[in-house]
Amino acid sequence: MVVSSLPVAQFAPPLQITWQKFPDDIPLQEEPVDNTGQPLLAGALREALELAGYLRPEMLVASNFGLCATLNQQMVIKAPDWVFIPNVPPQAGDRRSYTPHLEGSTPALVMEFLSETEGTEYSVKRTYPPGKWFFYEQVLGIPLYVLFEPTTGHLEVHQLEAGRYQPLDKDSQHRFWLEPMGLFLGVWQGEKEGRVGYWLRWWDASGELLPWGVEKVEQERQRAEQERQRADKLAAYLRSQGLDPDQLP
Repeated sequence: MVVSSLPVAQFAPPLQITWQKFPDDIPLQEEPVDNTGQPLLAGALREALELAGYLRPEMLVASNFGLCATLNQQMVIKAPDWVFIPNVPPQAGDRRSYTPHLEGSTPALVMEFLSETEGTEYSVKRTYPPGKWFFYEQVLGIPLYVLFEPTTGHLEVHQLEAGRYQPLDKDSQHRFWLEPMGLFLGVWQGEKEGRVGYWLRWWDASGELLPWGVEKVEQERQRAEQERQRADKLAAYLRSQGLDPDQLP
């Protein structure tokens, strides 16, 4: 078990944080929101990273996944809608939860997809059980906290600075540069898997959009069509010169 304490000045009484293994069957403290769009949003974020070859074996990406800590000897689990952890040792079987410091590195990024039935994403409640904002900021110390409203497309990114979340500024393209990931995050509007609306998308450092699978297929189709058109034009030119392209070596 690893033990750490936050500065006394921030809490009354001081909050002791310990990192210990939680039972595999421990229930989540909050029920998943009944929203069919949230799994699609989470899956689309992972899909683009996988197709780009970004994800490595030691990385962990998950949705509705329990992050654990013990506060003053009371177990706390919060399940963000999407989480990225850069370095996690391999484990046999599926994970239901994760305890930073004990099982691997601190998550680099958590996301919450706001909904009408949720109201805890901005909570700084310090008493047990603590609010999500407080838990991610003061207990886990997660560098980036993303809040996305799928209905309106509103996106906020908060970066941990001197122990507090501060709003991160957008670039000229209305995207956020996420330093721990080396990628831009922004909002895209369109259709995927029958869902029409706002989506979160990744862009690389050069500003190129990381495509989804269906987009890569379309890109390959267009590339093949362009190659066919070029070949047809060359064949037509050769015939105009009295040459048979089928007889050329």
